[in-house]
Amino acid sequence: MNPSYPSNLTSEQWELLSGLIPAPKTGGRKRSVDMQAIVNAILYILCAGCAWRMPPSDFPKWKTVYHYFRQWRQDGTWQQIHERLRLWVRVSQNREPSPSEAILDSQTVETATMVSQEVGYDSGKKTKGRKRHILVDTLGLLIVVVITAASSVSEQAGAKKVLAKLDSMSARMARLIQIWVDGGYRGQNFSHWVIDVYRWLWSVVTRHEEQKGFVVLPKRWLVERTFGWFNWCRRLSAYYEILPETTEAFIYVAMIRLMLKQLA
Repeated sequence: MNPSYPSNLTSEQWELLSGLIPAPKTGGRKRSVDMQAIVNAILYILCAGCAWRMPPSDFPKWKTVYHYFRQWRQDGTWQQIHERLRLWVRVSQNREPSPSEAILDSQTVETATMVSQEVGYDSGKKTKGRKRHILVDTLGLLIVVVITAASSVSEQAGAKKVLAKLDSMSARMARLIQIWVDGGYRGQNFSHWVIDVYRWLWSVVTRHEEQKGFVVLPKRWLVERTFGWFNWCRRLSAYYEILPETTEAFIYVAMIRLMLKQLA
């Protein structure tokens, strides 16, 4: 067993997660690696923000750890685990499995020096990087994440990508009625488009002109809190990943870790 790093799962958390880990493929060699150690190594990389080759030597070999992370990114395992835990958290909070309201926002994050693909310049934030477009429920739990270049996609264009992804989950979002957004997504034509295409209410929350400085706005603070949760994971403090899909996977892993803490 590895030393007790702060990022390690507790025995109670692993008991919840272990049943969601894919079983080994039939017909191959018997799985010899400790899957709890694999997950703990991935969480260490997420929280410490280190390179794949740099975790402590008492974890499994980095190539093995990366193999499982990449495989689960490609086959959708991270999203499946995340979705199951999100339902468990909602039920534990006496909520319906499907939310009736959701909140959408984007965040521009600077890219590391070695990242050059799908990178743009956000003139508003004066940042060269990528944008995270996320949709969360009223508990702040992630529903959808989409990564784009900072400059190439407007707020409304990013919202279309999120809504298209959300629409593919329609069976699990049967109760969804209303989506809250900030002023960057305003526009009567766009609001009508969302209603006509998806039948969701598009509600823009803005600050009154007389309000100065920082103001907590209804609903919108929930998605900002979720962005704040990402700050506990150094791997998400900047875009170190060449592929946007890798960042999406790490965001799902970060939320899996958070929800396990809430459940156990």
